[in-house]
Amino acid sequence: MLGDAMSDGRLTADEHAERVQRAIAARTLGELAELTTDLAVSSAQPVRLDGGKVIAGIFGPARRDGRWVVPENLTVTAMFGEVEVDFTQAILQASRVQVYATVFGGRLRLIVPDGVSVIVSGHMVLGRKRGGTAPAGPGTPVIEVRALVLGGELAVRTPPKSRRFRLFSRG
Repeated sequence: MLGDAMSDGRLTADEHAERVQRAIAARTLGELAELTTDLAVSSAQPVRLDGGKVIAGIFGPARRDGRWVVPENLTVTAMFGEVEVDFTQAILQASRVQVYATVFGGRLRLIVPDGVSVIVSGHMVLGRKRGGTAPAGPGTPVIEVRALVLGGELAVRTPPKSRRFRLFSRG
């Protein structure tokens, strides 16, 4: 799209070069999407961002995992159910994601890859928080969880490391 815009005069050579450099340096889909917003209508954009849907486990389980696009703001609810949100293969739209979590008599488990920091704030009444991640350094993606936990649990963990077993023979 950037090449087409330069060839038909919507971008100068300098603007094209600058946007290509920003595309190469982009770390999130949101940064890529910004490069073409003025070049085409939203339905013709090469990168379309998901507004996000509520992830809800109400009196039952809910799970979001695999390859998915994480919106800048995500709402998660666990009411007498268990919800697992796995970010290990997810694509972040922004380097800082806000998760609004409500846990009432249920359990919310967040699985984050190494290199992503999680900050949890909010209120816990008869609830508990388990786990956590290393503090954010410069350039580290951050998932900020604003939680209301009433009689439930919020757990943050990294994925389990693969274990290899070796069989040793005695001679």
